[in-house]
Amino acid sequence: MAAKKKRKTNPLLEHVEITGVAAEGKAMARVNDKVLFVPFAAPGDVVDVQVKKSGKNYMEGEVRMVHRLSSLRVQPFCIHFGSCGGCKWQHLPYANQLEFKQQQVLDSLQRIAKVDTGMVEFLPIAGSDKTIFYRNKLEFTFSNRRWLSKEEIGSDQRISRLEGLGFHIPGLFDKVLDIEKCWLQPEPSNEIRLVIKAFAVEHNMSFYDLRANKGLLRNLIVRNTRKGDVMVLMVFGEDNSKTINMLMQFIDCHFTDLHSLVYVVNQKQNSSIADLEPVVYKGSPFLEEYMEDLSFQIGPKSFYQTNPEQACRLYSIVRDFAGLSGQEVVYDIYSGTGSIACFLAARARRVVGIEYVNEAVDHARTNASLNAIENAIFLSGDMAGVFTTGLMEQYGHPDVIVTDPPRAGMHPKVVKQIMESGAGRIVYVSCNPATQARDIELLGSRYRVVKSQAVDMFPHTHHVENVILLERKRPSSE
Repeated sequence: MAAKKKRKTNPLLEHVEITGVAAEGKAMARVNDKVLFVPFAAPGDVVDVQVKKSGKNYMEGEVRMVHRLSSLRVQPFCIHFGSCGGCKWQHLPYANQLEFKQQQVLDSLQRIAKVDTGMVEFLPIAGSDKTIFYRNKLEFTFSNRRWLSKEEIGSDQRISRLEGLGFHIPGLFDKVLDIEKCWLQPEPSNEIRLVIKAFAVEHNMSFYDLRANKGLLRNLIVRNTRKGDVMVLMVFGEDNSKTINMLMQFIDCHFTDLHSLVYVVNQKQNSSIADLEPVVYKGSPFLEEYMEDLSFQIGPKSFYQTNPEQACRLYSIVRDFAGLSGQEVVYDIYSGTGSIACFLAARARRVVGIEYVNEAVDHARTNASLNAIENAIFLSGDMAGVFTTGLMEQYGHPDVIVTDPPRAGMHPKVVKQIMESGAGRIVYVSCNPATQARDIELLGSRYRVVKSQAVDMFPHTHHVENVILLERKRPSSE
């Protein structure tokens, strides 16, 4: 009988000095010619790290003991810090967060795009005036078996209540952290969540079983506007009209100032409600948000930037980079619900928005109509299949192209079509500097990077939005 192969034990690394920050918001150090990634640490910390995963050139681990705390550190404001995957940089001063985000953009352009950054104008990162309570939407998940802390598990006390309403633990689809207070969305967001949970527990309503895909209470989505209007959307996993009506009636009676109260029944295996029809229980079917002189209708399923103040700054930067005089034909590819296109329309001859999600295109057309914008056209379909030479011959060749793709960046065919479009300027908006840099390298044979400005949409996280202006090279340099 063959002997069992001995399982390799990961080492405990002692007195490791954290030297910087890396992708996904983790801190990093170098140990034995490998890069070590550690969550919730700060540059300057000296710690013992238990390695959890090891590759050829890297390791991932967790802090086991702290020998010296970094002088950079500040006290995290949230009691859930360290368990919740949301605001991982609370322990870093906001000014340093902005520095790290700016550096992330710079590093990506140098390392991936091979851009001579000395020839690029880097404008200061646009920090957020609000670093807490800045979001206008949060989605909470009900769970019949909430995440238990190490203290709870190690305690001799009997755990009587396992119901939870909060956020998923990072990387674990079936584990939900019960949230006591979240600092991301203004009140009454916390009150709504706590009151609904207490009522559901009191009346023995079933919280969702994420493994078995069954249970009545599935999700709670709270939206708000800057002027204070609130929408509550309940997602139910069972079509139990009696209990649904009881809960919706309670919410309506307890929160009398809600602008919109909506529910949807989702009995599918996945949590998406994009293909389901919400029921307006009380109030308006949508919220209305304003940006400069534009208004946008936000329904239960609408996409809208979750940091509205920073969204306005982002779009203003896009407009400035586009350099519009009123005569340009602008193509807004990956146009979403048309917010950027609507923002640019007043200073362009024509805007053509292209988006692959049909429902988003419908919202874009509604937003254009709501604002009496007549020079914006919105088209739906596969980007590479729609954004063609034939389309440009029909609607005009672009003077400016604005692109705001998903995190994965643009399809190579789309990049090729942009290069062949003849556009004089490209304004590339991205939530992922790495894929943005990859696409810029592909564009580099015909376009040069002129200007860059990062925008912080999500304080206390590693996420950063970046806007880059590219200009077409003169024929002699192609």
